[in-house]
Amino acid sequence: MRYFTVWDYVVFAAMLVVSAVIGVYYAFAGGGQKTSKDFLMGGRSMNALPVALSLTASFMSAVTVLGTPAEIYRYGAIFCIFAITYGLVVLCSAEIFLPVFYRLGITSTYEYLELRFNKYLRLCGTILFVIQTTLYTGIVIYAPALALNQVTGFDLWGAVVATGVVCTFYCTLGGLKAVVWTDVFQVGIMIAGFSAVIIRAVVVQEGIGRIVNDSYYGGRLNFWDFNPNPLQRHTFWTIVIGGTFTWTGVYGVNQSQVQRYIACKSRFHAKMSLYINLVGLWAILACAALCGLALYSIYKDCDPWTAKQVSALDQLMPYLVLDILHDFPGVPGLFVASAYSGTLSTVSSSINALAAVTVEDLIRPYFRSLSEKKLSWISMGMSLFYGGVCIAMAALASLLGALLQAALSIFGMVGGPLLGLFSLGILCSFANGIGAFVGLVCGFAISLWVGIGSQIYPPLAERTNPLYLSTSGCNISSGNLTSTENPLTTVFSTPTAERPALADNWYSLSYLYFSTLGTLVTVVVGIIISLLTGGLKQNTDRMELQSYDAFYSALHVKDGPEKVEVLNWKPFAVAAEGTDNPAFSHIEMDVASNKNKVNGLHI
Repeated sequence: MRYFTVWDYVVFAAMLVVSAVIGVYYAFAGGGQKTSKDFLMGGRSMNALPVALSLTASFMSAVTVLGTPAEIYRYGAIFCIFAITYGLVVLCSAEIFLPVFYRLGITSTYEYLELRFNKYLRLCGTILFVIQTTLYTGIVIYAPALALNQVTGFDLWGAVVATGVVCTFYCTLGGLKAVVWTDVFQVGIMIAGFSAVIIRAVVVQEGIGRIVNDSYYGGRLNFWDFNPNPLQRHTFWTIVIGGTFTWTGVYGVNQSQVQRYIACKSRFHAKMSLYINLVGLWAILACAALCGLALYSIYKDCDPWTAKQVSALDQLMPYLVLDILHDFPGVPGLFVASAYSGTLSTVSSSINALAAVTVEDLIRPYFRSLSEKKLSWISMGMSLFYGGVCIAMAALASLLGALLQAALSIFGMVGGPLLGLFSLGILCSFANGIGAFVGLVCGFAISLWVGIGSQIYPPLAERTNPLYLSTSGCNISSGNLTSTENPLTTVFSTPTAERPALADNWYSLSYLYFSTLGTLVTVVVGIIISLLTGGLKQNTDRMELQSYDAFYSALHVKDGPEKVEVLNWKPFAVAAEGTDNPAFSHIEMDVASNKNKVNGLHI
């Protein structure tokens, strides 16, 4: 295996420089960032296309670039059923949640919780979001950097600090506009990186027919599995039902995503951004699937993971890149740039969302006398602060990887109950603050119970269905790479003999159903408690609900720009929630699985 050349570093550096230049441009374009709304919401003047590409880019973190092909290599193409899930998620987000948020003209999604319920629920959401997102960004910066470093020799801390500093730089200077336009550039880099690998793999394998043929005979084209058992990790039903709840928690109510589409200049543009983004999601999924099938076709007789050439599944893609592209100067660098573009786009939207919820939910309600100019400067200061926090969390991840990932998987379970909380507010006119709070606590408790249980007692192999990997064609000595395997297995290691009955029935629930469970428990308990505490007697502002009339009229959208009336009433604010930038996909946060830990790290 060859290591990186000067040209690879040049390509990587060029990606960082272009990202930084975009930030500088938007810091001064159009007179700069005069108000906090300009900084956090792009002055609510964004068009659909760049916002759509931005949503796609932040969905795709580096763990998607490295993890999804490895997931398909290990478990097969059933992952592609997520194409259906994404369609349902976008439909729910665009037709149920978006119209209400857009109509109210809010900046922080948690602002809605105070308008609809009370300021305490808003504060709960804000705090949960801030903790979850800072944990998440640390791991999303560090984990892919470690995998790339182990295989390619690409400088670990140089890359972590460079990406962190550049990301903070353009977020602080350019605000939301810089985040969106750098995302547009970065999604191009990601597609280019994937394309280079796919094109070269097709050439090496002498045509795509051979890749498909090998995948078919290797059992990788396992698209349809209609087993209704909720304990199976991936089936058609777990992906379509569980995946829809999980990802609606991200696209429908998570600050990082919602903040972008409600920054559009009209509701029509906001909806279009979500629907165009769907095409982007399908394109990314298709690229990742092709890379995964190419991985299998090339390594079907000699699996580098079993042969100890790589220590973890997330190192397979960089290994493949160096294997088939080492004769093309700069192209391996393009792939690494595409992986880090995923990191940059994800972290930048996290930083911007964190700044937004801090200013709107924790500063503005308590310091009413602050002028817009001062709030604009505070927003920039918050971006700088959270950028520093993210780099610090990456350093912490290198020391406490296991604990941070355990904490993250716990906070990742917030997504389901919070989706339930917003659903109660938007769809149930009789839901009240007491019912919502009790529902949220119950939903969170159930999610934590099953989630932590599944970390302590990982599901057995028959629940996860890993496919056969061969080393019959190998004739190489074992490598000496440092493992980047999932450290949770060492924190929570329990001998198989000690597994209680709950472990194989309740804790083995597919990770995709954690969010579903949290949502449904929150909604059901919330409705019952609201009815018992006089919910039917309260008067709810129709602006805060999604009614049949509003839904019907939303289907007949006018093309003209629609004036958003921003509410002046701003007491508290509630933070974005849910699994931040789709990095809470099982495989995504699975920094590396080993043979005993087949289920990956759960959401």
